[in-house]
Amino acid sequence: MEPLLKVSNVSRDFVKSLDLVAKFLNRLGQDHREEIVHAVDDVSFEVFQGEVIGIVGESGCGKSTLGKMIAGILPPTEGSVHFKSVKQSEDDRPEALKTQMIFQDPFSSLNPRKKVIEILTEAPIHHGLIKASEKRAFALEMLNRVGLDSEALGRYPHQFSGGQRQRIGIARALAVSPELLVCDESIAALDVSIQAQVLNLFVQLKQDYDLTYLFISHDIGVIEHISDRVIVMYLGRVVETAPIETFVEKPNHPYTKALLEGVPRLEIGQRDYEPVSGEIPSPLDPPSGCHFHPRCKFSNETCRTVRPDLIEISPGHYSACHLNTSE
Repeated sequence: MEPLLKVSNVSRDFVKSLDLVAKFLNRLGQDHREEIVHAVDDVSFEVFQGEVIGIVGESGCGKSTLGKMIAGILPPTEGSVHFKSVKQSEDDRPEALKTQMIFQDPFSSLNPRKKVIEILTEAPIHHGLIKASEKRAFALEMLNRVGLDSEALGRYPHQFSGGQRQRIGIARALAVSPELLVCDESIAALDVSIQAQVLNLFVQLKQDYDLTYLFISHDIGVIEHISDRVIVMYLGRVVETAPIETFVEKPNHPYTKALLEGVPRLEIGQRDYEPVSGEIPSPLDPPSGCHFHPRCKFSNETCRTVRPDLIEISPGHYSACHLNTSE
């Protein structure tokens, strides 16, 4: 079975070039250098039709940057992204439409100067998917898919609640008939009660339109609820990937175990919780070897000097930890 999406050795660096002052000071003998943020570091995985892949990790681990590269918003510095075996590029417009992104902030991701009918039909008309004369009927169909009525057509984004705006953002993504949705913290900005409604909407849309999701979230409870498989990222790297049952019941990487231990559970009695010590290092100067070693209580000299490979430790379960190969 061919994967719907194949991400191969993808990396993304952001470079802050020297300004005129720094260049002048360098001529006087100082040593100012360009700052390079290593946001995503050599990430590879595959996604198959109909899957829901959860991507989790602390803030700053590269989840959103990875999602934007998959959606074609950012080009990778290295590596490639293939959708149905076609390499992603600016020339592949029909294929590019098949991957859409839903953003975290439903207010800033919608044009405040356009009414909902224009927001929902602009892209389909531009790409020749519908005629201009069909836009009202088409917009009504999109609103119906996400549980909004016809009154929304003539209103602006600021006239809606956060949950309603996110539904409009989902409808806009569905308007070009995508097969893969990249959901970047798509419910994080909503109230808890609204989060449940929008999450249920995602589940219903997946069933109705055979969608595939990359669901990016820092909320592991949400990931457990919706995902088939989980990818755990730390400082730009994938440290573990597993089916959801294995992820919850048999986590392998020390970082994954720490994340799961911090999730509140409804259980009888008390339990001891030991948070991960320290803070996530700066992507400007990531640690050598295993990026997690400065915060890991099991680290040794090998961890500090050698990058661990992502190896299969059980069917479909991969982990990048030297503890799996030590004797």
